[in-house]
Amino acid sequence: MKKFSIIFLACLSLAACQEKADKALEVDEEPVEVVENPAAEGFNAEASDEKAIALADSVMQAMGGRPAWDNTRYLSWNFFGARELLWDKKTGRVRIEVPNDFTVYLIDMQADTGRIMRYGEEISHPDSVAKYVERGKQIWVNDSYWLFMPFKLKDSGVTLTYAGKDSMQSGAPAEVVELQFEEVGFTPENKYKVYIDPQDKLVKQWAFYRHASADTPNFITPWEDYQRYGDILLSGERGERDITDIAVYEEMPEAAFTDFEFQVEGE
Repeated sequence: MKKFSIIFLACLSLAACQEKADKALEVDEEPVEVVENPAAEGFNAEASDEKAIALADSVMQAMGGRPAWDNTRYLSWNFFGARELLWDKKTGRVRIEVPNDFTVYLIDMQADTGRIMRYGEEISHPDSVAKYVERGKQIWVNDSYWLFMPFKLKDSGVTLTYAGKDSMQSGAPAEVVELQFEEVGFTPENKYKVYIDPQDKLVKQWAFYRHASADTPNFITPWEDYQRYGDILLSGERGERDITDIAVYEEMPEAAFTDFEFQVEGE
């Protein structure tokens, strides 16, 4: 009986030691960070490489995270002093004001419809309306990409390739990701290289290539002056010209997308 007790106590001691060892292993294990950033339907994941996708996810996280981007609804900005835009990201409605040609576009991007006013008169002829709706869509695609590109690295039709390490025009180091497009947007033949800061994971520069086969970019501009708007970060500095009057709104009157005379608060 005494021998049995000694064996029993030894087993308990071994079990306790094993439990402590298991707990120690649990403590030493580093948690794996799961970044919530699902790709849009049509993103070319098969042709994209893992390093480039991982960098795209880190950029999204640095900009505020996918939930913050998804929950951001109304955004407005002035594109290079040439036009003012207001976007309802949830419904796809856009208001564009172009002072130089006295034009106001009220467009529903999802329905592919809209109303246009020029020189104080609403355009009524169907062919003219269709022409200006198309023009308004092109303006929005261009102007929004200049501001929101870092959130759109895994959009439909995009292929991401890791292009290695390089230096930016400022001399700072960067990780470079190349974007190519397939049957998407108005200029699918374009190519971009985005330069990501290895420390804060923010895009700090991009290079634009009019043709994907080109080796020399048509232009290179910085992405600087990141500031927080609502729950996300946005950059407005593009070198010689800036994107200004950036704002995020939680609410916006319906009239902003239906009334030509509407004035966004603060304008």
